[in-house]
Amino acid sequence: MDIRQIEYFVEVAKHLSFTKAATTLHVSQPSISKAIQNFEAELGVPLFYRSSKQLELTDAGQAVLINSMQVLESFQNLRSELTDLMQLKKGQIRIGIPPIVGAEFFSRLISYYKELYPYIEILLTEVGTKRIRQEVESGELDIGLVCSVTSSNENLETIRFLKDPLLLIVHESNPLAQKKKVQLSDLAKENFIIYRKDFILYDRIIEECSKNGFFPMIACETTQKDFFIEMVQAKLGIALLPEKLAEKIPYTSIKRIPFHEEAIHLELGITWKKNKYLPFSVREFIKLAHEYVLQ
Repeated sequence: MDIRQIEYFVEVAKHLSFTKAATTLHVSQPSISKAIQNFEAELGVPLFYRSSKQLELTDAGQAVLINSMQVLESFQNLRSELTDLMQLKKGQIRIGIPPIVGAEFFSRLISYYKELYPYIEILLTEVGTKRIRQEVESGELDIGLVCSVTSSNENLETIRFLKDPLLLIVHESNPLAQKKKVQLSDLAKENFIIYRKDFILYDRIIEECSKNGFFPMIACETTQKDFFIEMVQAKLGIALLPEKLAEKIPYTSIKRIPFHEEAIHLELGITWKKNKYLPFSVREFIKLAHEYVLQ
């Protein structure tokens, strides 16, 4: 048994197709079929049902798949550690970054990291916090920059950067613009320009509105900061934006109003997978993040 057999098996199990696995791995289909047959012979059990039109895992195949994925992860950790021991300050880091607030709050950190390690390739993926956590756990991302530091996922480690309250942004023609502070219940009859459903802030706003006895009337959902602002400027609704973003709105006709009780905050943090070997590129990013928090 060798690591290549395990890699081939996991890829076939992922696609449930020898053809697709061969395409992904850039290997001939007969080579993969032969490797899987040898793997089954060594284990003494069939791993796939081949009689049906759709390839299926046997019960033994399901059990082998779980352990095979752990073996591959351990093997990848070993390769990463050996690379670090050779003091190669190269490689790549895959970072998930949330739209709207990501560039505004994290650009300085990422820029500083790039200056220190110009030979490390930074791959940025812009998705919401929920998706970021999923992809960090699955290994598709090394690190996630997230909009909430509280999570029930015990497989992830998280540190907080800052906690920024949401402000109401509203056009000056709206009667709410005359208030110095507002209650969330004051917004019950307003049209909301709101974050997309895969954003943690979407859930938080819906949750707090429900506590105040109403479900918000949603005019539209977006991931773009400028779209929030332009929709409010066009008098098509109100929005809730983090204070640090709201302060930079260029229109004097848009008013920023705090809440009596700061029930909703943007909590920015960085998350990574626990109990996984972290390569040099990832460890250094986390180290810089800690320094960034303390500034």
